[in-house]
Amino acid sequence: MFTGIVTALGEVKAVERLDGLTRLSIAAPYDAKDVVIGASIAHEGCCLTVVEGTPEKNGLQYVVEVAPESLALTTLGGLKTGDRVNLERSLRIGDELGGHMVQGHVDGLGDVLAVTKDGEGWRLKIRPPPSITKLIAPKGSIAINGVSLTVNEVDADGFGVLIIPHTWSVTTLSRLKAGDKVNLEADMMARYAARLIEARSK
Repeated sequence: MFTGIVTALGEVKAVERLDGLTRLSIAAPYDAKDVVIGASIAHEGCCLTVVEGTPEKNGLQYVVEVAPESLALTTLGGLKTGDRVNLERSLRIGDELGGHMVQGHVDGLGDVLAVTKDGEGWRLKIRPPPSITKLIAPKGSIAINGVSLTVNEVDADGFGVLIIPHTWSVTTLSRLKAGDKVNLEADMMARYAARLIEARSK
């Protein structure tokens, strides 16, 4: 479980494509003592398990393995050496819940329609896949590439979010442009509410 508050930017150091899975080597500024084998870390909003780790001067380098389905259904399949990724370690009991409850299970890929300056911040317009359109509502929460954000408006083309300067500067959202794909995870409560309504209507 996560909160959608990015705690570090990682760098892809290697992409090893094997039969049945892909291994990603990630450099991160985390203390190696705090990241054990089997730890869960969200990468661009996708929960992955650490299978190897090596301490380094400024943090550690670790390896995660990604299944073909995750590669096909998220932006992880397009990662290459040198790319930066939003990272968040899993939530611990007692941690501050600064964003919203995020599972690290991507619901689908959204299309970035526009990136525009809005005062001191930036506004993103995104078209979600039809499968989660009904789960997105104004003032509701959504995770975009693992970042917890509030939906500002919803229309026939998609939805918009406003990014404050701090979030813009410490996440990969600042690298987005029109035409890019983003990982979307709808609010967990909205998902369960929609499922309950669906079940009751049958």
